[in-house]
Amino acid sequence: MKVLVAGGTGFIGTTLCTELDDRGHDVTALSRDPSDGDLPAGVDRAMGDVSAYDSIVDTVAGHDAVVNLVSLSPLYKPPGDLDHETVHLGGTANLVRAAEAGGVDRFIQMSGLGADPDAPTDFLRAKGKAEDVVRDSHLAWTIFRPSVVFGDGAEFLEFTKQVTTPYVTGLPNGGQTRFQPIWVGDLVPMLADAVEDHSHVGEVYELAGPQIVTLADATRLAYAAEGKSVKILSVPLSMAKLGLTAAGAIPFVPFGPDQARSLEMNNTVVTNDVSAFGVSEDELTTLGAYLEVGIHEPREPQRESA
Repeated sequence: MKVLVAGGTGFIGTTLCTELDDRGHDVTALSRDPSDGDLPAGVDRAMGDVSAYDSIVDTVAGHDAVVNLVSLSPLYKPPGDLDHETVHLGGTANLVRAAEAGGVDRFIQMSGLGADPDAPTDFLRAKGKAEDVVRDSHLAWTIFRPSVVFGDGAEFLEFTKQVTTPYVTGLPNGGQTRFQPIWVGDLVPMLADAVEDHSHVGEVYELAGPQIVTLADATRLAYAAEGKSVKILSVPLSMAKLGLTAAGAIPFVPFGPDQARSLEMNNTVVTNDVSAFGVSEDELTTLGAYLEVGIHEPREPQRESA
């Protein structure tokens, strides 16, 4: 198959391009800066900005499948003049339009847990609206909603260290916001399977790792991997939200009101759809195993409201 990976030089994109190349597909990585990313020699690179239709339409044409991984991080304020609506909603609409015009059959959309047009954060609202664009298309689509994805080059652990300090640190509500992180090496084969197997057409998959960890857990794990300990102090959520909202007015501070609102939201699944890909939760890699530490109590994935 000829597969175009939009965002192919990013964290997940480079891993997916490598996986698809290993499976024998003809892969093109689309990026605003295609010189980025460590890609196999067999993967082609193409320049294009999904927010500018004319820059991508010719590249998209003629592919069998498009995978949309283009995303701004929900952990930080969008840089420069970018915003979630332009990149996630507008970019998806442009890719869908180009795919329909260019004879593409399959379309794989990377979304996120909690994506909804009425969600409380800009990131999740834009992702939810983008899902509607994909569903309303004439393409054979599949939507993925993963929890936080970790691995080499991921932002999650670096983010925890940016907002904390070793030895003693404060976290909003003691860092009790819950995540169910999934390793990129477990997620990517599922994305590749969805490209190849039409049984996944029309499905929305909520995917997560085998354990629930709190922000406090992730902080301890991140520092333990460096041989450091940390004591977590609880900061009232209202105070943390006020501080992040105020900081958002400062141009060089990468956090703001959207990040404050996200502190109130857990990032876990009710039902883990990894089984749709012949995988069980206990086969997946935990965050502690990835870091080769295991200092927190394992938490069974909870089946209550995420």
